[in-house]
Amino acid sequence: MEKYLTDTNIFLEILLGQERSEKCKEYLNEKIGKIFISDFSLHTIGVILFKLEKQDKFDLFLNDILPRIEHIGLPLNDYKKVKKISEKYRLDFDDAYQASIAKTYGLTITTIDKDFKRVEKEIKVNFVN
Repeated sequence: MEKYLTDTNIFLEILLGQERSEKCKEYLNEKIGKIFISDFSLHTIGVILFKLEKQDKFDLFLNDILPRIEHIGLPLNDYKKVKKISEKYRLDFDDAYQASIAKTYGLTITTIDKDFKRVEKEIKVNFVN
């Protein structure tokens, strides 16, 4: 069964009611039970929502979405992969971290971030359009 590491931007599209929120909701509903979120994404969502003074949206996320998905982190021994993937594919830290988690656990990255096109030869990527 294919499992999906869902990138931060998918959740933020929904929480902030952005342009592709409906497509992102469809993805979540279709793949529920197979979705993972990284610790980095969870923290980033919190930072962004608090900065925008949308703590209520963070509560909604914690109560509605988070219980239905799996939370995952990168083992300390695998942090060296982040630098290697960053250099190999010219990715910033957050994208390299997500790619490292996907590679470590054999997950497909689901995102709207086109930077992940660069890793498709090594890591499976699902783009929500």
